Amino acid sequence: MACIDELNPEVLLRGASFAECRKAVEKRCREIYYVDPGYAIFDTHIIGVPPIAVGVEEDAYIVLPYTKPCYGTFLIRVPGGAEVERLRLKGRRRP
Repeated sequence: MACIDELNPEVLLRGASFAECRKAVEKRCREIYYVDPGYAIFDTHIIGVPPIAVGVEEDAYIVLPYTKPCYGTFLIRVPGGAEVERLRLKGRRRP
């Protein structure tokens, strides 16, 4: 899958900075992983200023910053599926 829009994301923040997204994930989620720019979720590469915080909620959802060219950066929540386990294996628990 190459388009996050196909996952029907829930938009949590619009027009946010990378720092605002990181703080929101750290405040909202109990389970947080840090990834580098270029990390792929659902075959879509995340861009941003490291460390990029990605959260897991209810073992079923991923909360992540997502930048759409010409639209800005959003904090979104999407169903995680197998990506939750992949994030747990590949992500870092500390920035």
